[in-house]
Amino acid sequence: MLLISVSCRYLNEDQRPYLVIEDDDSIRIFALEDEADDEVEELHPVRVRRQAHGNINTNPDGSSNVAAKIPIARGDSNVLSAIGSVNAADGKGGFGSAGAGLAWDNIKGHGATLTGSRIPGVADQLTASGKANIFHNDKHDLTASAFATRTFPDKPNFPTFDTYGGKVGYMYNDKIGATLGAAHTDLFKKTDYSAMGNLNLFKDRTSSLDLNAGWSKSVSPYLPSNRWEPSGGISFTRFF
Repeated sequence: MLLISVSCRYLNEDQRPYLVIEDDDSIRIFALEDEADDEVEELHPVRVRRQAHGNINTNPDGSSNVAAKIPIARGDSNVLSAIGSVNAADGKGGFGSAGAGLAWDNIKGHGATLTGSRIPGVADQLTASGKANIFHNDKHDLTASAFATRTFPDKPNFPTFDTYGGKVGYMYNDKIGATLGAAHTDLFKKTDYSAMGNLNLFKDRTSSLDLNAGWSKSVSPYLPSNRWEPSGGISFTRFF
């Protein structure tokens, strides 16, 4: 059964009236302009998902990555969800890593997560991350994000260490995008840099096909080479 509610409210920042359309799955907000205007302005077209959802994609080696998000609390503009993921699952019970945690999403595109993960035979990790939507309209989107991870190695004589970093991502018309990112691990005196581009080849409500390409490099006194190396590939994602 589909339930839709519509209400009119006022934004605190500019005192413009706005229209909220909410259904079982998501909410959308539109600004109401002058009476002479024939259209309304959508304040932020990012739909905050209100029901359990997830995605699955395949790696070049044939393994799969699965992620799910289940809302557990919600308000007019915020959703708190439980999240979980399994990466590099081989279909035989093995996997590269698995994690779970909490995610907060705001209708304006901001968000934060706190997750714990397990890399079998290697380490446990605790990660805090956040993102802020800097600019958004019907064609352009600019978002910045940052993270900090503490790693607890399985080896008793190996110290706990931290990795932190961030990236800036731009997307045009939900089709063409680019990201610049960096991450640093002080224990290894290692900094990773990346510059990537993304082209969406196909997308509907159930799947997405994307082309990713770019360059990355790692800088450390312990590495024999600090050159930029090409990376990329085609990814297929199915939503559920």
